[in-house]
Amino acid sequence: MKNNVLLGAVLCFIAAVSWGAMFPVAHDAFKHIDPFYFTVIRYGSVSIILVAILFWKEGKQSFKFEGKGLQLWFFGTMAFTIYNLFIFWGEDLLGHSGVMVASIMESLMPMISIVIAWIIFKNRPHLFTLICVLVSFIGAMLVITKGDIQGFLGATNNFIPSILIFIAVIGWVIYTMGGSEFSNWSALRYSTLSCLLGTITAVVITGGTTLFGYTSIPSVNDITAVSPHLLFMIIFPGVIALLGWNIGVSILSPLNGLLFINFVPVTTLLISIFQGNPVTTFDIIGTIFIILSLVSNNIFIRMAQKKEASHHVQTKLRERIS
Repeated sequence: MKNNVLLGAVLCFIAAVSWGAMFPVAHDAFKHIDPFYFTVIRYGSVSIILVAILFWKEGKQSFKFEGKGLQLWFFGTMAFTIYNLFIFWGEDLLGHSGVMVASIMESLMPMISIVIAWIIFKNRPHLFTLICVLVSFIGAMLVITKGDIQGFLGATNNFIPSILIFIAVIGWVIYTMGGSEFSNWSALRYSTLSCLLGTITAVVITGGTTLFGYTSIPSVNDITAVSPHLLFMIIFPGVIALLGWNIGVSILSPLNGLLFINFVPVTTLLISIFQGNPVTTFDIIGTIFIILSLVSNNIFIRMAQKKEASHHVQTKLRERIS
């Protein structure tokens, strides 16, 4: 049991650190290649690797959609088109500041999922959770605006890319929620088929942007220059993080797994400092706000669950006595 918990913790930690590292790595790659082709090449490679692993582990019968093809395509598009294209597109448009903005937005995923569950499923969160959500968004705004909200809102070149990143993060949250629709499938099967279909959508969109002249096909020299970046992005934030997170969360539970999201902005912050990229006081304070809100809400939910379990046990005891 302890070994399983340790394995789950290690997998979630590696996934979170990989996601935190991918934004500085991608920013460096965008000097040679645009985000669209970077994403297509990356997840085209990830899809091939996952398909090979799935065929080896579960056989050709695991490639059947079982009437869920449209759902798979939708959730895959949310993750591997909307999320991956938009988050790196927005990061690239923002320049250096886009590295921290993208990372901070990603760390907001647990809080955004709470809001979406409230809006769609009418699952109203507790007041304390809402306060944590508010604090986390304040932290995000500090990082995004660098303390100058009025100037940020008046600058279209900052506002639109930030919206793209926000939409991207919502896309991944929807993808994560969609996993419950495939609870009888393995994490590998859901990851592989959704990644394959979502990447096909990304290829079509990238082909369209190339046709209209917004993007250009990278040269051999460009691809060679970013090959170390692509190798890292394919292996760690791609295959290992995608599978490791799904497996780790299944071992630890979503509540425990979400705590590891804290390592995403911390990793990005440390790498940015190491690379010599400008890191402001607002970046640090905003990151602290988000970590505190996530940890506080996690502790609150744990206490509420223990209280509810204790109340349930007491009720059962009273029923037996009476």
